[in-house]
Amino acid sequence: MKKLPVGIQSFSNLREEGYLYVDKTADIHRIITDGRIYFLSRPRRFGKSLLISTMAELFRGNKKLFEGLYIYDKWDWTQSYPVIRIDWTNVRHSSKEEMERSMSFYLKLQAENYGVQLFSEYADECFRELIIKLNQTTGQKVAVLIDEYDVPILDAIGKPEMTGIREFLQVFYRLLKASDDYLKFIFLTGISKFSKVSIFSALNSMDDITMNKKYASLCGYTQQELEYYFAEYLDDTARENGMTVEAVLDGIRRWYDGYSWDGKTFVYNPFSTLLFFENKEFSNYWFATGTPTFLIELFKKRNDLSVLLQPVHTGSRAFDSWDPDLITEIPLLFQTGYLTVKERKTVDMEPEYTLEMPNREVALSMQEHLLFAYASYPLESASRLRRTVQQQILLNDAKGVEKSLRQMLARVPYQIDGKTEAYYHSIFLIWMSMLGFDIQGEISTNYGRIDAVWEQAGTVVVAELKYGAGKQAETLLNEAITQIHDRKYYERYLDREVKLLGIAFNGEEAACRIDIIARD
Repeated sequence: MKKLPVGIQSFSNLREEGYLYVDKTADIHRIITDGRIYFLSRPRRFGKSLLISTMAELFRGNKKLFEGLYIYDKWDWTQSYPVIRIDWTNVRHSSKEEMERSMSFYLKLQAENYGVQLFSEYADECFRELIIKLNQTTGQKVAVLIDEYDVPILDAIGKPEMTGIREFLQVFYRLLKASDDYLKFIFLTGISKFSKVSIFSALNSMDDITMNKKYASLCGYTQQELEYYFAEYLDDTARENGMTVEAVLDGIRRWYDGYSWDGKTFVYNPFSTLLFFENKEFSNYWFATGTPTFLIELFKKRNDLSVLLQPVHTGSRAFDSWDPDLITEIPLLFQTGYLTVKERKTVDMEPEYTLEMPNREVALSMQEHLLFAYASYPLESASRLRRTVQQQILLNDAKGVEKSLRQMLARVPYQIDGKTEAYYHSIFLIWMSMLGFDIQGEISTNYGRIDAVWEQAGTVVVAELKYGAGKQAETLLNEAITQIHDRKYYERYLDREVKLLGIAFNGEEAACRIDIIARD
């Protein structure tokens, strides 16, 4: 079997050292021949850097690396072009001044590779000088490939350095338009498409292919690619775990598939898929990519988790460029990979998208990070807690659930702001989602609104939460269970076993009660 390219972002290393490569050069060929200036947004760890590296080697004319791939006999290998490749994760960017120094040094190193010397002091001037001199010395126009263009902005959100960093980027990217006569191709990747950064206004002919159905599988693995390129690994994993290949495929699909940008073509997260085959076990690998701090703080501030618990319907404007000073959770969740397109349809001649979490791995990652943010519960203990409480509810162990609740809430800092019913309701929904149930919050009925409903193994749990600072927990529990009975929240689920779960918080302790309604 070919080696798995875990963590390999260099196309030359991947090909020269015999790693497995899922051939994406048909898409790359189409991109380069169809246009000139592109932007692509994808979440982190989705293969953007490898894509940029592949393009760089193609423009440099390294024919041997592409032997056996789609593009091999379709590219003019008699031509090669100078390449400027900028990876913002390799440039220091904690302040405007640091960016000036670091980017100038970064560009001068690239100039040395072509035997060119730069004399400018400022980064933007170095950029333009490098473009012009590469064109003059090689006689060919320059390909500019920029990876993770938005990293400096994402890292500065909510910080005083944002203004200076934005000013730097506006000046720096403006040079691309001024240098158009010297450029052959421009390709940028990132997570977010920000307004108020001049690259999108300066390059007004840029083609944003993020939602373009032609490139829906450009990053990530399709089902067909997974089964073809990883056939030996599927057999090996099934054999080692005593499973059938079909069972392994079903598990991989539930854990790592489900990402889409057109609602029709769905792909696997390549990073998590590779780690699965490397370790041969289902696990949450996504959390290691890091969840943006400002995203978690946004949820804590608004105390609204509905976008994580039920489908979101939105128009195409949610995917347009947005101002980092006016963050909204839907585009942010979509761009960071926590929501994806499950369906696209046309309503009144305009596209409408249905967004949901792509898979189990992403849902667990978000829930664990939120649980830590809301209740300071350690991530390494979350999986154990999930398994424990799941069994407690299924076995009707109300005292056990109560003990687990108290164990979690004991970690909530005493001085925390926002200790209201909305705050505890958020903790409750996060916690219940982590149990692996398909939870829905705020379900409307003819008689009122149910706090939460979820189902597992044919059992429906109807839950009501009550909060009252200083009130007796037993009183709150009686109110919760009585409300479920009086308003008949369980009626629509009587074809299955129904458990009524009352949860009470009084600011000092948590209590729980479970009632059972037998199926008809």
